[in-house]
Amino acid sequence: MSISGKAEIAIAGGGLSGALIAYRLRLERPDVSVILIDQGASLGGNHTWSFHGADVSADTYSWLSAFVVHRWSRQSVRFPDYARELQTSYCSISSSRLHDVVAPLLGDGLALNATIEKVAPDRVELLNGDVIEAKAVIDARGAKESNHLALGFQKFVGQEIEFAAPHGLDAPIIMDATVPQEDGYRFIYVLPFTDRTALVEDTRYADGEALDRDALRRGVSDYCAAQGWAVAKVLREEEGVLPIALAGDIDGYLNEADSGVAQAGMRAALFHPLTGYSLPDAAALAELIAAQPDLSGPALARFSRDHAASLWKRRGFYRLLSRMLFTAAAPDQRYKVLQRFYTLPQPLIERFYAGATHLGDQARILAGKPPVPVGRALGCLSEDTYLKSAMTAQR
Repeated sequence: MSISGKAEIAIAGGGLSGALIAYRLRLERPDVSVILIDQGASLGGNHTWSFHGADVSADTYSWLSAFVVHRWSRQSVRFPDYARELQTSYCSISSSRLHDVVAPLLGDGLALNATIEKVAPDRVELLNGDVIEAKAVIDARGAKESNHLALGFQKFVGQEIEFAAPHGLDAPIIMDATVPQEDGYRFIYVLPFTDRTALVEDTRYADGEALDRDALRRGVSDYCAAQGWAVAKVLREEEGVLPIALAGDIDGYLNEADSGVAQAGMRAALFHPLTGYSLPDAAALAELIAAQPDLSGPALARFSRDHAASLWKRRGFYRLLSRMLFTAAAPDQRYKVLQRFYTLPQPLIERFYAGATHLGDQARILAGKPPVPVGRALGCLSEDTYLKSAMTAQR
């Protein structure tokens, strides 16, 4: 079936960022025609996105709540030598809810099962030859490889599980690093959806992006067994390899894109450099785009580039911490960096996740004896030097 057509704005990629931009445009700018194009059969693929309550403003949450499938009033972390419960709310959005909310709003402005061949400032070309013409194009097709970024990786396999008996949790475990440390910093992430169901993920902060699904599945199974949770049924499985930013030349990265095409989401490097969380950035960009007085292609391309570059440059401290985690700490000792971090005051931790760390926070985080060798930590200080070294090593 042909899906050729015209729109004022065409969005390439129906993941989190693309879907939220389309949603905000339809609500706030109903006079602007929008077409959202994705290769999948539904929006968002098969994912769960989460955020801390302090990551977004009350105004943002007021509209984002339409997508929230679970909200908890607190969360906990566990490390070999330390455990803590934080009174910080935590929320999760599912890809199925994303689709159920956005798809009906778009109606004929949604093109699924559409493989994108090329994006240009005035059109999106599909593999089957169809062309969608637009006054502006936004490229939200996910992360891309680049020689201008030095990355670590956050890899995971998660299973939504139905247990034979209640698991006993009523709040998420954001990190349980009491498990054996393998393939870098390893922790188990648990979201209890009902008294007998939970999403259990084995996550690794690793140097390489290769995903050993069987090993991570075993990690989930072993963890459940260690907790005394008898698995009745695996309801679904999701996986991911997320970038963790160590260093980069953001101007060079953004210049690699097609001229005149706005970039969004992971494609614009809009994610927290250390945690990998992308939902707060996606929500913020959707709000900002919907509020732009000029939605022409050139104006959106300039705005999105300036926005992405500005955020990247403001987040240098987080990339420094990423370098210390990945480079200064031995892989099986990386957990000590996070273990120490979680002893800090809760407001500081909330600002950290929200990307709002101030100079006082930075001093507090770096104060005292570091949990990594001092010499190796000092070698991480210069981002430019680190990036040049990383690029040389790749050649």
